[in-house]
Amino acid sequence: MRGLGELEAMVMGILWSSPRPHRVRDVLEELTPQRKLAYTTVMTVLDNLHRKGWVQREMDGRAYHYQPSASREEVTARALRDLLDASGDVETVLLHFARSVSERESAVLRGALGEAPDVADRR
Repeated sequence: MRGLGELEAMVMGILWSSPRPHRVRDVLEELTPQRKLAYTTVMTVLDNLHRKGWVQREMDGRAYHYQPSASREEVTARALRDLLDASGDVETVLLHFARSVSERESAVLRGALGEAPDVADRR
């Protein structure tokens, strides 16, 4: 999935914050307090997000209903993976990251990894 522009990010924020699919009009109504936009602008943004793979859409009556293709957390994890892959030195990046996490974040990572042996134990 390619990156998001400012308006695309705002639209995705709306879609991620709700468990139900949205019509163009629903998104427009939620954006109106923040920005004055035309219906066709929001429709174009949602169409572009669909083309880029960020949203899925399903026809219901005469209108598409849009929902995210992946959760905000899944998209964030993919972005982190892409950054790691682009770093050239994944181990060093991970070590720097591991030193920067809070105790709570460390506990979450340890729990996700289970009883993984220490790196030194695998040598």
